[in-house]
Amino acid sequence: MDSVSLNAMYRRPISGWRARAFLYAVGTALGLAEALPAMAQTPTANQPVPIVPDASEQPTQMPAASPTLPAVQQLPPVVVTEPSTAVPKHAKKTSRKATAAPSAVALSSATGTQSAGGEGPTSPLAIQNNAFNEAKTEIFTQFGTNSYSLGEDAIQSLPQGAETPLSKALLQAPGVTQDSAASGQIHVRNEHANLQYRINGILLPDGVSGFGDVLETSFVSRLSLVTGVLPAEYGLHTSGLIDITTRAGAQEPGGTISSYGGSRGTFTQSLEYGGSSGPIDYFFTGRYLTNDEGLENPTSSWDAIHDHTDLGRGFGYVSALLDDSTRLSWISGISLQNFQIPNTSGLTQNFAVQGVTGFDSSLLNEHQFEQNYYDVIALQKKFENGDYQIAYFSRYSDLHFHPDDVGDLVFNGIASDVERRSFLNGIQADGSYRLNAFNTLRAGFSASAEQTKAAAASLVLPAGADLTTATSPGAPISDETSKLGWLLGIYAQDEIRLTSQLTLNVGLRFDQMYEYVDANQWSPRVSLEYRPFEGTTLHAGYARYFTPPPQVASGPTNVAAFNGTLQQSETCGGGVAGVNDKVCGLVQPERSHYFDAGITQRIFPGLDVGIDAYYKIASDLLDDGQFGAALVLDAFNYETGINRGIEFKANYKWSNFSAYGNVAIADQKGKNIVSNQYLFGQDDLAYIGNHFIYTDHTQFVTVSAGVSYLWEGTRFSADLIYGSGLRTDLDTLAGPIPNGASVPAYTQVNLGISHEFANWFAKPTTVRFDVVNLFDQVYQIRNGSGVGVFAPQYGPRLGFFVGLSQKF
Repeated sequence: MDSVSLNAMYRRPISGWRARAFLYAVGTALGLAEALPAMAQTPTANQPVPIVPDASEQPTQMPAASPTLPAVQQLPPVVVTEPSTAVPKHAKKTSRKATAAPSAVALSSATGTQSAGGEGPTSPLAIQNNAFNEAKTEIFTQFGTNSYSLGEDAIQSLPQGAETPLSKALLQAPGVTQDSAASGQIHVRNEHANLQYRINGILLPDGVSGFGDVLETSFVSRLSLVTGVLPAEYGLHTSGLIDITTRAGAQEPGGTISSYGGSRGTFTQSLEYGGSSGPIDYFFTGRYLTNDEGLENPTSSWDAIHDHTDLGRGFGYVSALLDDSTRLSWISGISLQNFQIPNTSGLTQNFAVQGVTGFDSSLLNEHQFEQNYYDVIALQKKFENGDYQIAYFSRYSDLHFHPDDVGDLVFNGIASDVERRSFLNGIQADGSYRLNAFNTLRAGFSASAEQTKAAAASLVLPAGADLTTATSPGAPISDETSKLGWLLGIYAQDEIRLTSQLTLNVGLRFDQMYEYVDANQWSPRVSLEYRPFEGTTLHAGYARYFTPPPQVASGPTNVAAFNGTLQQSETCGGGVAGVNDKVCGLVQPERSHYFDAGITQRIFPGLDVGIDAYYKIASDLLDDGQFGAALVLDAFNYETGINRGIEFKANYKWSNFSAYGNVAIADQKGKNIVSNQYLFGQDDLAYIGNHFIYTDHTQFVTVSAGVSYLWEGTRFSADLIYGSGLRTDLDTLAGPIPNGASVPAYTQVNLGISHEFANWFAKPTTVRFDVVNLFDQVYQIRNGSGVGVFAPQYGPRLGFFVGLSQKF
C-alpha cells in the first residue's frame, strides 16, 4: 500500500478504538509510528481531525527507520488531506511562475560583479530569463500556423555553419526560393518581399533594402520561418514571419573570435562576447567582410569583373531584470556596406556621347553604399494570469547609388545618381491574459511614423539619339519626393480550448495607413488546431490580409520631366497628347483572402513529416522590380492576383545523425498593372491588361535537403537546393510574352566538415572546411529579361573556404 492509497483511506475522521489500534499497528510495522501520534487521538465532538501537511510541504529528511525492523523498506509519511477543492486562479499562476529564480537584485554581489550563481544555462539569471522567454510565448502565439525552425545546433550543422548568410540559411526552409540581391535574395511562397522580421518579438520595420543583408546569423539562438494563417497580432507583411530569438550571455558566457575565407578573395573576421553581471545579461557580436564577388556575377565566368565589396555589421543585446516580474531589454544593430556593381565585358555601345566611341564595358565604374541602423527598447512585465510587453523601435536606412556618367550614357542613354532614405520611429504593445482554463485573450496595438526621401539626379540623352550622331545630355533632371507617413494597427483575439484536443483561435485586426494614399481595413482571422493522437497535428484557417506598400518605393515620379528624351514614358504621366497623357495610378495596399491547411505527423520517434497547402486571392497584388542600374526596387500593383501551392517536409533525428528534405510546388499570377504604369512599355502593359501572367519571381518547383553527422567531435554536413527556374520572357512570332518562360533548372550542392579540438588553447578551437557548389554547376538566377528585371545574374561558382574559431 503506498501513500496515495493511505491518503484515500484516511480522508475521513477515524472513530472507534479498533480502527485507531489497527492504524497504529500498521504504522509501527512500517516504521511510521512517529508520524501518527496525532492521528491516534480520539477526536471529540468539538475537535476537528488534525491535518498533516501535504507531502510537498514536509521536510525532505525521511523519518528514522524503526530500530526493530531495519530490513523493512521505508515509505513516505502518511498524509491526511481535506476534501479536494477547486484550485484558485492565483494558485495556478503561482505554480506556472514557480520555476523562476530568486530576485534579480539578490543575484548581484556587493561590488556589482558577476552573479553569485555563476553563468551558463543553469545559472539563476539564465533560469529567470528563460522564464521570461517562456512568458513571451504566451504573448506572441504561433497557433495554427506552419512553422519551420533552426536552432543553434541546426545552424552549426549547415555547411559554413554560423558563417552562412541569413538569407542562405532560410533557403533550407520549405517554399523559400533563391533570387539575386537586386531582387531581395529570397522569396517565400513566391511572394516578392512581404516578409516581416521580428527579434525577440519586436517588429523590425522595412528599410530601403532587405533585412537579409542587415541581420547576422551568428547572433541567432533560434530562427523560425512562420507561414500560413498568421494570428491577428501579426500585421503589415504577411507572406511569412522571420522570427529570431537572440543568444544571451548568461546562457553562453564567454567569447569567440573567428577568421574565415577562401575563393573570390573572401575574408571575414568576427568577434562575439557575452556574459552577465548581477541582474544584467549582455551579448555582442561584430563582423568585417571583404570579397571580390559581393553581388551575383552577371556572366558565367569564374571571377566577376569589378565586384569588390566591404561590409561591416554589429549587433548588441542587453537585458536587465528590474525585479522578479519585470525585464528591460535593449537591442541595437548596424550594417554598413559598400560594393561595386559588377560588369559584363564586350557589350555593344548603343549611343555616341560627346564623341566617345569604343567604350570598354568592363571598365564601367558604378558603385553603391548602404547603411542601416536599428534600435529597440522593450519592457516586459509578468502579472497575475497574464503578461505584456511594450517596445519602442527606431530604424534609419540610407542607400546611395553612384553611376558612371559617361559609361551609363553610352550603354543605357541615362545616368542617374539615386538616393533613398528612411527614418522611422514607432511603438508596439502586446499582451495576453488567461481568462480561465479555456480562454486566453490577446490584444495589442502598434503605431509608427516614417519620414522617407527618394531623390534622383539624371543625365539623359535626347530622343532620337543613337550611334550616328554625337550628342550630349541636357541639364540634369532632378526628381525628389518626401513624405511623412503613418501606420496604425490594433488587434484582439481569443484562443479557445474547445476540448483537450481541439483549439480555436479567432481574432480581428484593424490597420490604417496615411502615406501617399490613405487606406484602412478590418481583417478577421480564424484558425483551428486539432491533435487527435500523440504526434499528430492538423491545422486549418482563413485570414483577411492588408499589406501596405513600402513607402520609400511607392512614391510618385515626375514623369513629365523626361518628355523629349530617350526615357520618355510610353504609357502615362507624361502629358503628351495621345501618347502618355493618361494619369499613372498610385501604388495601393494589397488586400487578400488567404486559406491554409496542413498536417504534421510523427511516424516514429525522430521522424516527422508534414504537408501544407495554401490559396490566396488578392486585389492590388503588390510587386517590385529593378527598372534601372541602381539596386533599388520600385513598387507597382496587379489589379488581380492568385497565389497557390503545396509544401512537403520531412525531418529525421537519431543520435548524432540528422536529415531533412522539403519540396514546394507553387505558382503566382497577376493581371492588369494598375499603378506606376510608366515603368512599362506599351506592348507589355497591353498584354498584361488582358492576360494573367506569372510574376517574375514565380518558381514552380523548389527543393531543399540536407544531412549532418557528428562523429567524435567531427561534424560532416551536406545540403542542396534545387530550383526549376525563375521567370523570363518568351519570344514568339506574335511578340514576346512577359514572364512566359523560365530560366533552366539547377541544383547546387554544398559540403562542410568541422572539428572541435577541446584543449588546444585551454578552451575549444574549431577548424572547418567548406565547399560551395561542389559540382560547379553553372546556372542563371536571372537572364536579364522579364517584368522588372534589369540585368542577368548567375549563381555562385565552385568555391573553397576554411575557417578557424577560438573560444575564450
